[in-house]
Amino acid sequence: MKVPVVALVALAAAVSASSAFADAKSEAKSQVEFGINVAQRGLWREAIYRWQKATELDPAYVAAYNDLAIAYEHEGQLDKARKAYEKAIELDPNNAQVRQNYELFKEINDRTSQAKEK
Repeated sequence: MKVPVVALVALAAAVSASSAFADAKSEAKSQVEFGINVAQRGLWREAIYRWQKATELDPAYVAAYNDLAIAYEHEGQLDKARKAYEKAIELDPNNAQVRQNYELFKEINDRTSQAKEK
């Protein structure tokens, strides 16, 4: 049985793409873990860098966006925090932890904004 060369090339390309995707997801996970480690030591700028990198490697990584939002919030970058939370919710609308974090973020920031307006 002869397999056409085109079929072999297509199969090789699919396997290669699948492998690259798996590598990107694995690297994104490593970036998130490293970000958590440095954030625990108070190195928030480094954590932000790692979580940004994770979202570039895997644009559907909800936990990376959630962690990034928390870090932005910690650093006072509230517009960026809101966008990161909204992206995480867009990707996984039923994620209870992201929703809880975002609701708390909104509650605190709405109160702060109202207090500043008075």
